[in-house]
Amino acid sequence: MQIKSAQFIVSNTEVEKCPSEKRPEFAFIGRSNVGKSSLINALCNQKKLAKTSSRPGKTQLINHFLINEQWYLVDLPGYGYAKVSKVQKKKFQSYIESYFRKRTQLLLTFVLLDIRHPAQPIDLEFIAWLGRHEIPFYLVFTKADKLSSNAIDSNVVAYQKVLKKDWEEIPLCFVTSATKKLGLKSITESIGDLLIDFAAAK
Repeated sequence: MQIKSAQFIVSNTEVEKCPSEKRPEFAFIGRSNVGKSSLINALCNQKKLAKTSSRPGKTQLINHFLINEQWYLVDLPGYGYAKVSKVQKKKFQSYIESYFRKRTQLLLTFVLLDIRHPAQPIDLEFIAWLGRHEIPFYLVFTKADKLSSNAIDSNVVAYQKVLKKDWEEIPLCFVTSATKKLGLKSITESIGDLLIDFAAAK
């Protein structure tokens, strides 16, 4: 599948105000400064679709983008919340959880992880939360252009080893670089496959 068009639709903090059409949705989420906005822009081949910033935690709303006039890419706030108050953290957490609990049209969540770092407790906690609530997800390792191929392989294996302590089956993993456009085709192809399955099940 190719992303031929991408259009911003709405931003909000209330799930009830998300688009009412039952189009399938794919959510992207990760810690602050994981490179989520850059990856979304690279996937959609647009430089300014998702707002990027040198200040972590720029995304603070649920953002819906209509892709190919067929499905929604949902850009969610990071769960690392750099430099925000405890009140803001609780607010973000509340509407993120509400989104995951209520959006029945969500087909899959892409959890973004910075490949340069070992498994972080906050990422593992979020992944475990998705598992407890039976929310399907894949893992996306970002910023692969910052490491050698050997370091990439080593870090992915190490991460999967950590996951195997709690998971019988490791979710599908993608290694990506927004700068080098590495791994983007694999992500869009996985979305295309799920859209085919979704249409067949209707």
